[in-house]
Amino acid sequence: MKTILLAGGKGTRFAEETSVRPKPMVEIGGQPLLWHVMNMYASHGYHDFVVACGYKAEVIKQFFHLYSIHSSDFSIDLASGERTVIKTAAPPWKVALIDTGFETMTGGRIRRLRSVIGDEPFMVSYGDGVGNVNIAALVDHHRSSGCLATVTAVRPPARFGAMTIAGHKVKLFSEKPQTGEGWINGGFFVFEPRLFDYLDGDQCILERGPLEKLAAAGQLAAYCHEGFWQPVDTLREKQLLENLWASGEAPWKTWT
Repeated sequence: MKTILLAGGKGTRFAEETSVRPKPMVEIGGQPLLWHVMNMYASHGYHDFVVACGYKAEVIKQFFHLYSIHSSDFSIDLASGERTVIKTAAPPWKVALIDTGFETMTGGRIRRLRSVIGDEPFMVSYGDGVGNVNIAALVDHHRSSGCLATVTAVRPPARFGAMTIAGHKVKLFSEKPQTGEGWINGGFFVFEPRLFDYLDGDQCILERGPLEKLAAAGQLAAYCHEGFWQPVDTLREKQLLENLWASGEAPWKTWT
């Protein structure tokens, strides 16, 4: 099953970083967010990726073009340019890098990849958020639902600390917990190929018309994820993930 990674947006809310690179290429622990997301999928046995590029696509293409070189020991014949790999730490991934347009919306990017995906079920993820989502369980849930689409529902992280107050005293203080109410779209989708029937052009926004229509038709299942989930839209959120990675206890690191 192929996984589409949406990596073409401009990330305007995170201009400190995205003025020079696409948001999925913002680094956590010295590696792009996109690399972290791909490792999450690969840890569950999914290694076939299609990266939907757009804004600053050349940055993403350059990273993967040089990945094998940077991950390998090799000898090179300078006269011919022939390179022989001695040892490599590169993962066994297949990565298609497709420019899906500078101004294309999320649904439009997926639509442009129809010929690459073919007539098989596929997954979709945003390239700028991580979590300890059990991808294998998500796929099983989708298959058992009988629906055309499945979305991973998450509880958003709170922006501020939470307090329980009795009288004039704080009985419980929790610094920035996951919120206890409501579910939101956390990404990590699974789709049947009939999704393409709901995508009508480059300006199609997946999260509006298509998912709204699928929900109204009873064809959108929810996989509820109670664990860690964190998008990266601000410098504060980037630093949160950096601190978790540096601690050696990053919850989304489901690989070894």
